[in-house]
Amino acid sequence: MSIEQSLNGTASGDPSDYYYQIPDYPETYNEGTVAGRVVDGLGFRYYWATENLAVTDLDFLHGKDSRSIAEVIDHVLSLSVMIVDSIAVRPNIRQDWSEIGVSEKRTKALDYIRDAAEMLKSNKSGMDEYKVIFERPKGTFEYPFWNILNGPISDAIYHVGQIVTLRRLSGNPINPGVRVFLGRTD
Repeated sequence: MSIEQSLNGTASGDPSDYYYQIPDYPETYNEGTVAGRVVDGLGFRYYWATENLAVTDLDFLHGKDSRSIAEVIDHVLSLSVMIVDSIAVRPNIRQDWSEIGVSEKRTKALDYIRDAAEMLKSNKSGMDEYKVIFERPKGTFEYPFWNILNGPISDAIYHVGQIVTLRRLSGNPINPGVRVFLGRTD
């Protein structure tokens, strides 16, 4: 299977097709459901930003100092792991994704994003328990949930926008029917 074929979503029930459209919104507003909905928005945007990528898109560079789409996909995967680790209150340890293909990276990121959103939406005890915990050679560092919002969640949304822009520049824009406000496609 080519990279193009492996990155084509079909809304076939595959777990990576979860964000083909944004899930229905929760019936109640609370800190967990609001944060979970933001993460669902990330999942929907990432799904469509990475849908139908061609091999030439993955290596596209806008300039010598820019990241390729493939490199941005690696970064979003790392951020999605960090988000889940934070909500699960476990240390985030850097991982090497070089041994798996882009299609699997995409699926893993979408699965982590979905898991994070579901964990947030089911929270009944508040956000105080969530922490970003980094275990690095220089020590262990902890940060509160606020840093999850302005750090990995916001950063992932930002990088999804980079993928969208790079795709447009490489001549393969995202589906023009994507409606992020409605969370649906035409």
